[in-house]
Amino acid sequence: MMPIRSSRTDNALPSAEGPTPEAVTPVPSGYRWYHKMSAVLVVTFCVEIGLFLLIFPWTDYWEANYFGQLAPKLHLYWYNGYVRGAVSGLGAVNLYIALMEVLRLRRFAKRSRR
Repeated sequence: MMPIRSSRTDNALPSAEGPTPEAVTPVPSGYRWYHKMSAVLVVTFCVEIGLFLLIFPWTDYWEANYFGQLAPKLHLYWYNGYVRGAVSGLGAVNLYIALMEVLRLRRFAKRSRR
């Protein structure tokens, strides 16, 4: 009996380096419209909250709001500049998160370089 011949050629054998570039096919992106919309909503939410937390502690409304009058013993801390600065710092962190998310929105851009 003769051995069965394979239809493979020598250059079609798998190599230790992985598949050849000709064999790799690009996978289409799995992003849908709701992925893009949720990213835009996250950016919008973070910008709004960030601007509010950055500006509100330094306005006159900070002293006249409900939470400031909730516990009279905490007035000393509520009106402290360090607490106001900490709240503004949280606003700055939210703005930073929004900026990073805007930069990540590039993942939705279609690029075809040839």
